Amino acid sequence: MAWNVLRSKRPFRKPRLPSGRRIYAVGDIHGCADLLSLLFARIDNDLRTRPIAEHMQVLLGDYIDRGSSSRQVIEMLIARQRHHNLIPLKGNHEDCALQFLHDPTSLSRWRNIGGLNTVRSYGVDPARSDDSKSQHEVAAALIQSMPESHRRFLQGLALSFSCGDFFFAHAGVRPGVPLQEQSQHDLLWIRDEFLLYEEDFGKIVVHGHTPAQEPEIRANRINIDTGAYATGRLTCLVLEDDRMGFL
Repeated sequence: MAWNVLRSKRPFRKPRLPSGRRIYAVGDIHGCADLLSLLFARIDNDLRTRPIAEHMQVLLGDYIDRGSSSRQVIEMLIARQRHHNLIPLKGNHEDCALQFLHDPTSLSRWRNIGGLNTVRSYGVDPARSDDSKSQHEVAAALIQSMPESHRRFLQGLALSFSCGDFFFAHAGVRPGVPLQEQSQHDLLWIRDEFLLYEEDFGKIVVHGHTPAQEPEIRANRINIDTGAYATGRLTCLVLEDDRMGFL
């Protein structure tokens, strides 16, 4: 694997992780279980080839919706947690799913971002979902079909993770607000205010949420959402010391 460094038109200190630690950060999966399986195999091979004392795998959220295999993705992540230091973060799509389970009348919002594909992956037919009664029926059927371990997984997702000079969140952060004081809404949903900001956030923000053809490397942020469900490219950023690369 070729290592790279962050580049910018303005000078900055090279960000780094604590010595002896490696992070694999994975972008938005969106129900693409086949791509996730291949990526986990590449991570495992990299660890065999280049063993290190401490490593962790940080997933940036949006495991569900759009793709056809959301249930399988969640099952894979739960299984992966049993044998790996996996840190799954919450995405806005998981937030919408949890809102629907709590308030079935929010289905229209979830539907607009591909949520019905998740419903179908659990064997539930969401065809009749335009009125309140039908929405509650779909929610009840989904709760019945979804294993309790899957609900616990979704409910237990962290909003952010910080290590060394890096801060990980699904969507990004609001400029001018300390990283430890960011709101859930901004961590899950923010776009332009974050993406267009060119100054320092305090740490390099590693994020997804906004699909790009290739990973975007900026002086203050790294976007690794490469639109897996549409492009077939699921990106993994590898950080170690003051180096970075991609699997």
